[in-house]
Amino acid sequence: MIQTLKDFYMSTGFSAITLGQVGMICVSFILLYLAIKRGFEPLLLVPIAFGMFLTNLPLAGLMAPPVGHDQPGGLLYYLYQGNHLGIFPPLIFLGVGSMTDFGPLIANPKSLLLGAAAQFGIFITFLGAIASGLFTPPEAASIGIIGGADGPTAIFLSSKLAPHLMGSIAVAAYSYMALVPVIQPPIMKALTTKDERTLKMNQLRNVSRLEKLLFPILVTLVVSMIVPPAAALIGMLMLGNLFKESGVVGRLSDTAQNALMNIVTIFLGVTVGATATAEAFINLQTLAIVALGVVAFGIGTAAGVLLAKLMNAVSKEPINPLIGSAGVSAVPMAARVSQVVGQKENPSNFLLMHAMGPNVAGVIGSAVSAGVLLSLFSAF
Repeated sequence: MIQTLKDFYMSTGFSAITLGQVGMICVSFILLYLAIKRGFEPLLLVPIAFGMFLTNLPLAGLMAPPVGHDQPGGLLYYLYQGNHLGIFPPLIFLGVGSMTDFGPLIANPKSLLLGAAAQFGIFITFLGAIASGLFTPPEAASIGIIGGADGPTAIFLSSKLAPHLMGSIAVAAYSYMALVPVIQPPIMKALTTKDERTLKMNQLRNVSRLEKLLFPILVTLVVSMIVPPAAALIGMLMLGNLFKESGVVGRLSDTAQNALMNIVTIFLGVTVGATATAEAFINLQTLAIVALGVVAFGIGTAAGVLLAKLMNAVSKEPINPLIGSAGVSAVPMAARVSQVVGQKENPSNFLLMHAMGPNVAGVIGSAVSAGVLLSLFSAF
């Protein structure tokens, strides 16, 4: 009887759990708290946190690879192939495109520069990761993309260049995306004066339907010809937008922005979290990734604000520098932050539509940056 009880105990997770697994389970609970109680990007953090919780349950084997032909792998191992093979991120972009209005960017093409400026953090962080001596160039490129504040792009690039770091990079990217309302305002206020924050901008011009139809086609053509590795992300983003703007495929647009988007978000989030095992996460590299990620995000925000200040100084039309922070591609959170900070300074100020221009430009910019980095380092 005693041996039977002993054998039963040895078959339970209690006999095999490690201190590292306990630590990671606690981290998953913290992320769940931030998502559920504090409302920090719950659609992303809840599945990521629960995936982290599941993968660190001892003996569950949810991420275990198959052994030969007789022993199949765990459930999350097979779902994870959508990330590993670079399938889920472009599908997320398809949904994002179907929900995005590129009208503010078309109406004010100068905002494309603000989206480009926000990518500055990517390349500064890449250099910082190289200088640390902890990472190879492909790994450093995957870490730098966190500065674009675009989770699917970070997953897409790391799946190609540094799959072993995908969990740490994705968790850092999505965590900072969720913390946009916390991280950005202090940077925005530190780099602007009260007069600049209260500045009102002129109303955007109306954009014709023809312009909205031609935009996704031309952007796909131009970007894919210049940076072919970005074609998967840009192509799906613009296909989703074409669904929306064409007005003739309502069912496809609805599916892309609702059912498909939700399904892929669940699979992507849970399997990203499932890569954050104690062995892969608790190490010096992960701490460096977390530190470099927040630096990347901060530099990207600051670069957008500073360029907007410069543009305001030389432009005939007023440009509120707060919209520059929206150049990071956390859509539409970063644009909302610009609106909230601006309206606190001047309740009659409405910056949301102006901020959406650099915000959607940031989505394009992060995809282009990923394509450039993939072109440069895929052969390493």
